[in-house]
Amino acid sequence: MLKWAIIFAIVSVVAGVFGFTGISAGAAGIAKILFFIFLVVAIIFIVLTVLGIGAVAA
Repeated sequence: MLKWAIIFAIVSVVAGVFGFTGISAGAAGIAKILFFIFLVVAIIFIVLTVLGIGAVAA
């Protein structure tokens, strides 16, 4: 997820440099959405790890 957010951010910057503002804004929007989804999933996994949910009892 984070990888795709970084890719879309780079596409946004490159499109902005070449003057394609519409494409740049669209790619930046997608990058923001993917980054926030990544943050939510990462926080959920951190909370589950701290609580010990899903851990295999040996």
